[in-house]
Amino acid sequence: MTGGLPRRTVLGGLVGGLALTSLPTGPAVAAGWDREPYVPLAVAGGGGPAGSDRVHVLQVGPDTAHTVVVLVPGMFGAAGDFRLLARDLVKAVPGVQVWAFDRREENLADRSGFTTADPAGYYLDGHYGSQDPATSAFAARWGLARTMEDLRTVVRAAARGGRRRVVLGGHSWGATTAMAYAAWDFDGRPGYRDINALVLVDGGVRGAFEGTGQLVHNSPEEVRERLAAIEGGAVFDMTLTGVGLGARAESTQIWYQLAGWYAHRDPDGRSVLQPRMPDALRPPYPVTNGGLLGTLVDAGFGWPNDISVHSGHLADSGDVRGWVDTGITPISRVATAYAGGPEAAVWEWYWPSRLSVDLDVVDPYADTDLARSLGLRLRHTGGLDVPLYVFETSYAKGTIVSSARQVVANSHIPYGRYEADDGMNHLDPLFAAARHNTLTHTLAPFLTGLR
Repeated sequence: MTGGLPRRTVLGGLVGGLALTSLPTGPAVAAGWDREPYVPLAVAGGGGPAGSDRVHVLQVGPDTAHTVVVLVPGMFGAAGDFRLLARDLVKAVPGVQVWAFDRREENLADRSGFTTADPAGYYLDGHYGSQDPATSAFAARWGLARTMEDLRTVVRAAARGGRRRVVLGGHSWGATTAMAYAAWDFDGRPGYRDINALVLVDGGVRGAFEGTGQLVHNSPEEVRERLAAIEGGAVFDMTLTGVGLGARAESTQIWYQLAGWYAHRDPDGRSVLQPRMPDALRPPYPVTNGGLLGTLVDAGFGWPNDISVHSGHLADSGDVRGWVDTGITPISRVATAYAGGPEAAVWEWYWPSRLSVDLDVVDPYADTDLARSLGLRLRHTGGLDVPLYVFETSYAKGTIVSSARQVVANSHIPYGRYEADDGMNHLDPLFAAARHNTLTHTLAPFLTGLR
């Protein structure tokens, strides 16, 4: 979902900012898309627990489509990031289906509590199954090479033996992943031979994130230190614990999904979660379920660009203050996405630290000694010859597009389409109302124009 705090620290400084201040419904069903299957695909063994040698794709749109857009979520993101965007794209572009990719790590999450009447009790009272880093040494090997092989299974399944076009893209570090795939060497075959176009949404390579002011930690010395920490047991990225919502790798993600779940089902009811929030994050007056979600995601409460949207504000008065939509991303859209369920959620619980290391090392987009030492097969960066679409928000202050232009200048990409909307934050393109979503409006004609 995000590029990270530094590049991975998506939530640094949030406490002070806040203290200052099942089945799809609605349009999807109305349009006849009442089936959005969450399909498992078998992948090579990775040494994890039973049931983890598979990935999933959330499929939105007609199975008869001649073009499949495979989208990869960013850091701490999951397939549910793309559900609303996918519905909007499928409505806008006939003959397109969207496959949202869930990495194998999603198999580690216990989401069964979201099928109960009291998910807050299930999770906040500690009844769920948590993945213990001490018994998860297998995750030390779940880096980019593993993700590339898993993603290739998805890309080849989408292509159906070459009978369908495949457009590969992603958001934030998902865009970086897509670029790595295009340059990857699969036993002598370049990854870009598997696809017909690339789509980068607020991410990429070659300094794409420089404008955020967050450093890429990929010097040989830093990489050695990070790998040593992983071998020492730090197999999951723990940076989201800095929010103050719990000490486990998954704590923050659970809180966000809970907030979405209650806001989706009873937006105007008094917040179920507010009494259980840490003091530093609890609003100082009673709020509704929708209001609480708004305080956790809206940029107006001091959240950084990485994890915020432009939604609205709390009502100025009332015994229980509700949410007032004034921005491009209605809180109901965020609630629908965040609510998730036992399948296709928005937040990934267990992000492997090794994947963070590898994606930092990929940033120069070159077949370096360091990349080779980590098994990163970036051997075809100069050969890329498929069209490229790039979209940037205010997040990186222009470096998403400028870095993509460098890629085009140093490859055989026939043309690039570059779009920007400085009125959007990093997550707005995923959840904004279709009529306000510049990503949808500009990506649709790019997809329509592919031949």
